[in-house]
Amino acid sequence: MKTKLGCATLLLVVLAAPVLLVLVVAAREPAAPPMETVGKVSGIPQRMLAAYQNAATRLPDEVPKCKGMRWPILAGIAKIESNHAGGRKIAATGDITPRILGVLLNGSGAGGNTTTFNDTDNGRWDGTSSGERAVGPFQFLPSTWETNGRDANDDGETNPHNADDAALGAAVYLCGNGRNLADRSQLKSAIFQYNRSDAYVADVTSWIDRYSQLGNGTIRIGQGVTGDARTVINAALEEKGTPYSWGGGTANGPSRGHCCSPSGKSGANITGYDCSGLTTYAYAQVGISLPRTAAAQAQRGKRIPASRGIGALRPGDLVFFGYGSDSTIYHVGIYLGDGQMINAARPGTKVRTEPIWDHGYAGGTRLL
Repeated sequence: MKTKLGCATLLLVVLAAPVLLVLVVAAREPAAPPMETVGKVSGIPQRMLAAYQNAATRLPDEVPKCKGMRWPILAGIAKIESNHAGGRKIAATGDITPRILGVLLNGSGAGGNTTTFNDTDNGRWDGTSSGERAVGPFQFLPSTWETNGRDANDDGETNPHNADDAALGAAVYLCGNGRNLADRSQLKSAIFQYNRSDAYVADVTSWIDRYSQLGNGTIRIGQGVTGDARTVINAALEEKGTPYSWGGGTANGPSRGHCCSPSGKSGANITGYDCSGLTTYAYAQVGISLPRTAAAQAQRGKRIPASRGIGALRPGDLVFFGYGSDSTIYHVGIYLGDGQMINAARPGTKVRTEPIWDHGYAGGTRLL
């Protein structure tokens, strides 16, 4: 039986059409990626990052003739010296506990140093009066701190075990009488003065270059990403905080895994993802079916060799890690841009964003 539409009904249909069109378009257009600010930039605790930035800001008052001091320079030094006070508590005041103490420099060769350094601080900073130890997140000798230490948190004390004081002291020391650290050769000279080793200079400058790409230290993940790549990234980011489960994760979401990882950890009682389970789920949201292992996933799509560097990656690409060949690939994540990826890293962790690992980078694959 045919049903006739009255004018009023027809008018409602016509008026509703634009609304329906908007709803259809909205349904097809995925939501913008979460504007997620990374609190830890390339592994830097937020409090340490603040200390580096504060020191760079205050330096002109200490060494007016110095040019080119930036927070990545201080971060590069602290990365090598203490991994940004890794494993320590950093109070709001900047005080670091427990104290970071180097080996006793008594000529024994421990820590690679064969020179004896006599005590200069009676154990005030390094806890011993029988010799010298490097101290704090920037590993100052007490004698060097005596002339370069600064009070950057305005508590009336110059303390090498305080993040703010130590960062400003390091900035002063690197600047000397007024270097131009924007000049690469002068920057390398300053770092060499800090530790007279060409290998050390190379390590520090590589970290400075990496941190320099991060601007003010804040990364907005997902900006400028469109289409299916945005859908994949959104899907993965929404799983942040989901537990790692060996063998866990399907195209439908987190699932219980099985026993056992190479380290002997079972996922049988954990609902979550392993690395390839997360990528399988994220790509399923755009209708792409992936094989179950990271090594097999590397055989899909357009391969991006490691030799091209991470600069060849685009947000949404799979990024791999292995031991030198595709057959040895053991880990996969999803590239977010700005040197960051999201992944289910290992047993005992949760799905997280982090910098692309330095070790074992095996390139990527483009599926979109």
